Amino acid sequence: METTSPTPSPHIHWTVALIPLAVLIALQVVVIRVFGSDALDGASQTALLLSAGVAVAIAMIGYRVPWSNIDKAISNNVKTIGSAILILFLIGAVSGSWMMSGVVPTMIYYGMKIVSPSVFLFVACLICALVSVVTGSSWTTVATIGIALMGIGTAHGYSIGWTAGAIISGSYFGDKISPLSDTTVLASSVGEVPLFKHIRYMLITTVPSFTIALVIFLVASLCHSTDSGIQADLFAEGLDRVFVISPWLLLVPVVTGILIALRLPAAIVLFLSAFIAGMVMLTAQPDIINQIGEGNNFRGLMLTYYSSTSIDTGNEALTSLVQTRGMRGMLSTVFLIFCAAAFGGALTGTGMIQSITSALAKGISGRRSLVSTTVATGLLSNMVTGDQYLSIVLTGNIYKKLYKEKGFEGRLLSRSTEDSATVTSVLVPWNTCGMTQSLVLKVPTLEYLPYCFFNLISPLMSITIAMLGYKIFRNEEK
Repeated sequence: METTSPTPSPHIHWTVALIPLAVLIALQVVVIRVFGSDALDGASQTALLLSAGVAVAIAMIGYRVPWSNIDKAISNNVKTIGSAILILFLIGAVSGSWMMSGVVPTMIYYGMKIVSPSVFLFVACLICALVSVVTGSSWTTVATIGIALMGIGTAHGYSIGWTAGAIISGSYFGDKISPLSDTTVLASSVGEVPLFKHIRYMLITTVPSFTIALVIFLVASLCHSTDSGIQADLFAEGLDRVFVISPWLLLVPVVTGILIALRLPAAIVLFLSAFIAGMVMLTAQPDIINQIGEGNNFRGLMLTYYSSTSIDTGNEALTSLVQTRGMRGMLSTVFLIFCAAAFGGALTGTGMIQSITSALAKGISGRRSLVSTTVATGLLSNMVTGDQYLSIVLTGNIYKKLYKEKGFEGRLLSRSTEDSATVTSVLVPWNTCGMTQSLVLKVPTLEYLPYCFFNLISPLMSITIAMLGYKIFRNEEK
């Protein structure tokens, strides 16, 4: 069967190409105002599809772009996210199995034992980073261990701004580099970069940024005189009462780390990690799995992998901490990725992305301006769209072709996108992240913003590394 190549799309001026983006921004402002943190349940996805419809209408009616061009572009976008969808579901399985097997509670338990007033901010940041790396979710970390740490910080006499800043800095560090994070998967997918390759490249900017933040929190803690509190001990005792806590459980993350070091594909690592955690859960936490499965261990194991689970601990903060979402909890993110792929495909198939990137390329001469513009776009996207997921998708789609034309690897784009869109979302009061963390921690966004040192330093570090030219690879280089 003979196939025909797509008809070249007519040139659409960049000002016209911005119309769908303007529509998306306007819709997102309304969506965030009406739905708040529930926007990802479907409202943001609908806004993406409506904006895609605007792009298609403009192109087909005003410029006679054939539907076949748009359809092919959307199909190509959807094909590229197949592996990301699989990884997201495996992330849900790992999150549930690691929590109910006692792996995460064990890590938190030992972390809480070392909390001391004289190093509280430093340790709080470190604990949140550890939990976030394990869970892959800054939101879960802030809404669980973050709440407990806010109470401990208050008992130790720390201001709510400093405590919230330490919690958020650690949580977003872990979220950013964890292979279990949906934002990390999304950024690597948009940049068309293998997940672990993307994470390894991010370490170049992320580790220095986090190190500087930790030093600041350590100095601030040492300069602060406080009395010792007992809330950390009570929280640790609660974990010990509900779960079987043992250092042997830490073998699960160790084995997972070895698998990652062997550079196995992300899907294989996550599958094996979830399987091992499930076997550990059957042996180490028999009471918990029996409770989840209502007397049937196989049922309990399967529910942990795919469904929401909750263990009543008698402590509201602790109960919230051990709740999991499983694979089913990833459906809203999968929904968003599909709609984002449709929106990006519509802009690509109509030629609008090409027009926008051509206009941007005129002011970009090299890696410095390219990375700086990408970082600025990520921050601006968080401010105008009000959502980090949309910011990642928009920034990646706008600059993907430009990075290729300039000869830079996709991992530079994915890293620059995460250094801006992922970490700055929580600094914007009207962004879903900013609103959520402010409500959960009961601290106004502008009050904790000056103390979120990791989030503030990351974009600047990304630009600095680009200016130095350290490990900036081009496609033709081996």
